[in-house]
Amino acid sequence: MTDQQNNGAAEDNSPQFSLQRIYVRDLSFEAPKSPQIFRQQWEPSVSLDLNTRQKALESDFHEVVLTLSVTVKNGEEVAFIAEVQQAGIFLIKNLDAASMSHTLGAFCPNILFPYARETLDSLVTRGSFPALMLSPVNFDALYAQEMQRMQEAGEAPTVQ
Repeated sequence: MTDQQNNGAAEDNSPQFSLQRIYVRDLSFEAPKSPQIFRQQWEPSVSLDLNTRQKALESDFHEVVLTLSVTVKNGEEVAFIAEVQQAGIFLIKNLDAASMSHTLGAFCPNILFPYARETLDSLVTRGSFPALMLSPVNFDALYAQEMQRMQEAGEAPTVQ
């Protein structure tokens, strides 16, 4: 009986990660040159901006928001601008500061990206444009670059 109680206490301190919910926080689409843009030769150039942010909620819950902003130009004209803020609520317990920072900065966005990519693709096709098939993103590499940049700038990573 004592062994069971001790094992239970040890498990309480083990790292825990659980996805609670994935949702769209914000969504926008603008096609300023419609309908004229549909009558032109289609030679698109795609610009993608990617951003993440996180905030602590109550207890051990955290919200992570992945923002994908896409601007597509046909020649010099903007064909469309689409943006999605894909968010998730995660339960994260018993991680040291470095592991928590990596989990919130790379692991969680990696989970959210396929949902954001699908939402963005659906939004674009509903605007009657060709499917937007974004390539996978290596969030671990982006996280490592950001940590290196912060270290060189003398900044300390923060977990809100």
